Amino acid sequence: MKKYFLYMLIAVVSARAATAQDNKNNKDMNRIEATKETYHQLFGGEALTGTGTDPELMNILKKFIFGDVFHTGVLNEKQRELITIVTLVTQQTLPQLKAHTAAALNVGVTPIEIREAIYQCAPYIGYPKTLNALGVMNEVFKEKGIQLPLENQATTTDENRFEKGKAIQDTLYGDEIKKMMSTLPGNFKEIVPQFLTEHNFGDYYTRGGLNIKTRELLMYCVVATLGAEFQLNAHAKGAMKAGNTKDELVAAMVQCMGYIGFPNTINAIKIINNN
Repeated sequence: MKKYFLYMLIAVVSARAATAQDNKNNKDMNRIEATKETYHQLFGGEALTGTGTDPELMNILKKFIFGDVFHTGVLNEKQRELITIVTLVTQQTLPQLKAHTAAALNVGVTPIEIREAIYQCAPYIGYPKTLNALGVMNEVFKEKGIQLPLENQATTTDENRFEKGKAIQDTLYGDEIKKMMSTLPGNFKEIVPQFLTEHNFGDYYTRGGLNIKTRELLMYCVVATLGAEFQLNAHAKGAMKAGNTKDELVAAMVQCMGYIGFPNTINAIKIINNN
């Protein structure tokens, strides 16, 4: 009798082990299939071919970014590619930016949406980097037969850019910056906040092509890529006031993970969770 129960126990354990292995194999296969499908959707090529000089790293990279991350969270393909674009612009990883600009077009992001996402980076990363990114973007657009320049999206004039920018800034951020700058010497206490209101909010947030919710989501990704923790706290609040949920913000950070690394990603997720 004891031998019978021992045999039964061994049989049960073996069956469970086999089932666990089958489940693992199924999960791995689904992950591989997801990687191949997503990669083909974005770039039109085949992933996990085992070719090239570093096939092991490329397999790890592709399965993580396109098999795992790309299928985690509430974002759609267009949002994911816009997020990827602004992280690449911020880091000036221009070869990858070229590939993802084409990929964004492949999943339905419009040329104007891509351009506006890159334009919106300018107050955060400066103009030299923004111009570099636009050069890459325009190269892709020309290759795709997209006529340049694209349609103008400006909605302000020199006379009203401060007023319209301030209306957006006050809704999202209040007068925090002005208060923070109030101890600057001389008239800098007025000039610096004014530049921020007119330039960042008046010149960019007022533009067409992307709504404010999307702009705030993308700029949280830019600030996370920069590792600017002080600004992250304010932008987390601003992004949620603009209509983004915590689920959307965390999903955006997960989307950034393969491009900006775990430390910056985890810091940004912690700040979201604390707001």
